[in-house]
Formats: sequence, C-alpha cells, structure tokens
Amino acid sequence: MHFKQYKTILSPHNGMNIYRGCSHGCIYCDSRSKCYQMDHDFEDIEIKTDAHRMLAAQLQAKRKKCMVGTGAMTDPYIPLEGELEYTRRCLEVIDHNGFGLAIQTKSDGILRDLDLLKSINAKTKCVVQMTLTTYNEDLCKIVEPNVCTTRARFEVLQIMRDNGIPTVVWLTPLLPFINDDEKNLRGILDYCIQAQVYGIINFGIGLTLREGNREYFYRKLDEHFPGLKQRYQRKYGNSYEVNSDNHDKLMRILRGECQKHIICCNNDEIFKYMSAFEEKRKEQQMGLPMGMG
Repeated sequence: MHFKQYKTILSPHNGMNIYRGCSHGCIYCDSRSKCYQMDHDFEDIEIKTDAHRMLAAQLQAKRKKCMVGTGAMTDPYIPLEGELEYTRRCLEVIDHNGFGLAIQTKSDGILRDLDLLKSINAKTKCVVQMTLTTYNEDLCKIVEPNVCTTRARFEVLQIMRDNGIPTVVWLTPLLPFINDDEKNLRGILDYCIQAQVYGIINFGIGLTLREGNREYFYRKLDEHFPGLKQRYQRKYGNSYEVNSDNHDKLMRILRGECQKHIICCNNDEIFKYMSAFEEKRKEQQMGLPMGMG
C-alpha cells in the first residue's frame, strides 16, 4: 500500500473512491483496464490521505444536500479498511453533515458500520449495493477469491432488510461458460427475493474485456479453467462486449421474476432512485405516527 495526497475526493456527480486498486482478486475486474490510467500495481493499494477531511470540506461547501456514492471503482471494504477505517471515517462525516449514501461492496465487512448506515438512513436515505454473481460457493471462491462468498453477502442483505435499509444487487458480470446458466441465475434471484431488494442492476448476460483486464482474466482462465481461454479467443476475438449464448433466455427469466416479485430491474430507474436525496420528516426520524408530536 501507499499514500497519496489529493486536493479533492468527490467527483462532479458526488461519487468518491477512498482507495485505488483492490485485493479481492475477482478474475473479471474491469477496474484493471488500462483506460483508468492507474500508475501503480493494482494490488498496491493507493490510499487517499486525509480522505475524511477532504470529504468534510467539500460537503460543508455544498449549498444543497445530496447523495454521496462510493464503491464504483474500488470496494470500500477491502481488507485494509479493517486496519485503517478510512471508509468508516467518511461515513461519520456523511452522517454528521446529514447527507445520503449509496455504497457498493461485495464484502460483509460493511456490517461493522451498521450503526452508521442506520443513522444515515434514519435522517435521509442509505442504499447498500451488493454484487452477486455466483451462487455456487466453491465456484465463487475461484471467481472472487479474496472476499466473502455469495452466501455471506446474502446474509448482509437480510440484515439490511431487517434494519429497514434499502438494498440493490449488482447481478453482473455473468461469465460465458462459467456461471451463465439458469441454475446460477435462479439461485441469485432467490436470494434477492428473500432479501426483498429494491432493485437488480444488470447490463446483460456476459462481461466486458479490454486492455488490462482481458489479460488478467485470460491468465485466470488458464489457471482455473484449462482450455477456456482458447474458446473465448475463437468465439469473441478482441471484442469489448462478450455476450453469453444464453443471454436472451436468462434475461427473460430475470425480467419475469423481477416483475413477479415487484423488484425494479430498470437500470435508469434504479440509478435515479439512488441519486435522489430524501430528507425524512422529524416524525419519521423519531418513529412517531405522522401527525403526532
């Protein structure tokens, strides 16, 4: 790991990445792509010095409160977070200043900060986003080797449900010839239904590959799925979009189950929901019936 000083931490759309790089080891990770111009090894985590102080200064300068997003490029609950607590400090800043939160992870480490998530959600809106790609636990340990398995993430979703915190699942990517099958999809959907998630984000059945992440992905195919790299190369060449042959069938299942169980699967609507700041009335914050107090 190494530290780097930045002047600001929030993007123009109020997103932030506290860390750059990741140690989860997911074989498909798009953040490894060279287009993101990371000037250090991906596993050599860059830590933004004084992240919480930069965040506090930027939030306090805003005229209107808003939702703050984190986790799009780097998981805020990489193992280093357990030692450094940079994410927790940033959540404390968000909570103290009355802003909303949309946080994305695939780690059950987020449960450490349940107190802050509940506090933020009591005043405005806190949306916890969890990535689920692989229902089979043994396969999950290969595809996403250095983070908790899908079952543990499902348990996180249940805990959020029980605490009234809305959740969104990123059901992506589904890898051709690996986890792009009906059994895998229905297993994940069953978790989503039980956890009563607000929405499921999905960009189709497949993945994207480009310079940087393609090479890493192919090395992992050679390591864990001998012969599959050659199958990818023959079928997809250097295509950016790598779509599954099962795309249409699985998308019909996904949409049908979401409609049946009242789960939003319109990406635009979900992103709009997660970016919309809501200030809850004092009666709601105090747990009183509307019109009392």
